[in-house]
Amino acid sequence: MTLIASFIGVDSKFPKPKPASIYIVSDSRISWGDNANFDYGRKVFGCKNSPDIFGYCGDVLFPSIVLNQIVEIADQGLLFETHWTCQQKFQAIVDKLIQIFKKYPAEVENITANSLQIIYASRDENQNFFCHKIEWQKNTNKWTGSEIKFQDHSDKLFVLGSGRTEFLEKFKAYAESENQKTSRAVFHCFTDTLSNIKDKYCGGAPQLVGLYRINNAKFFGIINDNKRYLHGIQVDDLLNLNNVEWRNELFEVCDGITMKRKNNAQRQPNPLLH
Repeated sequence: MTLIASFIGVDSKFPKPKPASIYIVSDSRISWGDNANFDYGRKVFGCKNSPDIFGYCGDVLFPSIVLNQIVEIADQGLLFETHWTCQQKFQAIVDKLIQIFKKYPAEVENITANSLQIIYASRDENQNFFCHKIEWQKNTNKWTGSEIKFQDHSDKLFVLGSGRTEFLEKFKAYAESENQKTSRAVFHCFTDTLSNIKDKYCGGAPQLVGLYRINNAKFFGIINDNKRYLHGIQVDDLLNLNNVEWRNELFEVCDGITMKRKNNAQRQPNPLLH
C-alpha cells in the first residue's frame, strides 16, 4: 500500500542547474487488508557513514527487516568499498536483497505481498546524485532495477504505492502553480495529498530522509497536526528536541520546541492552500 515519493532539489544558481539535494518522503501506515492498520511504521532509512538512503512500499515484513540490516552492514563497512560508484553500491544492494530473499520462507502462505518496491538514492564523490528503483514481483519472482534521469529543475522522481494516483492527479495543479519546479512544491503536494487522501491504506504522519551535497543521510523531524514525529513515531516531552532538523507541512525549517517556523527560516507558502 503506502504513498512514497522521491524528489530532487536543483540549484539554479550554478553556471548551469545542478542537483543540490534529494529526498524520500513516505506515509507511516501499515495495513492488514481491511481489518486493521498501524500508523507508526517506519518506511525510510539512511546510512550514517555513507550518502545512501532508502524507502519502500508494497510488501512490509521483508523490507522492514532487511533494510535495517543493509544499513547496518553498510555503516560497518561490510557492504561497500569506500571508492565504489553509486552504480556499484546499487548492484551490491540488489545482490544482497536477492541473497537474503532466497532464504525467505516461501512455504508460509501469503508471507509476501504481490510486489515489493524499494527506492534507493545516493551521491557520488563528485556531488552527483542518483535515484534507483528496485522491484520484485510475485508473479515472475524476479528482481529488476531502474534508474530515473533528472530534469534540469527540481521535480518529483519515483512516486509509488496505492496513493500514487491521487498524488499525481493533485500534482497537476502544483506543477502549474507559482511554486512549480521547486522541491517544496513536491513536498506541499505530498502533505496535501496525505492529509486529504481517500485511499484508506495510506495515512499517519509523513516521514522524510534526504541527502545534501555534503555529509550522509539526514533524517528530518516532521511537525504534523501540531505534533512532532520522527520516522512516523510521535516524540514529545524531551530535552533534546532540536537535535534534529524539523520541517512542517510547508517544508519550512521549524524550532523543535515551539513547533513554529524559525525566525531566520525562509517562508514556503503553499499558494494552493493559503
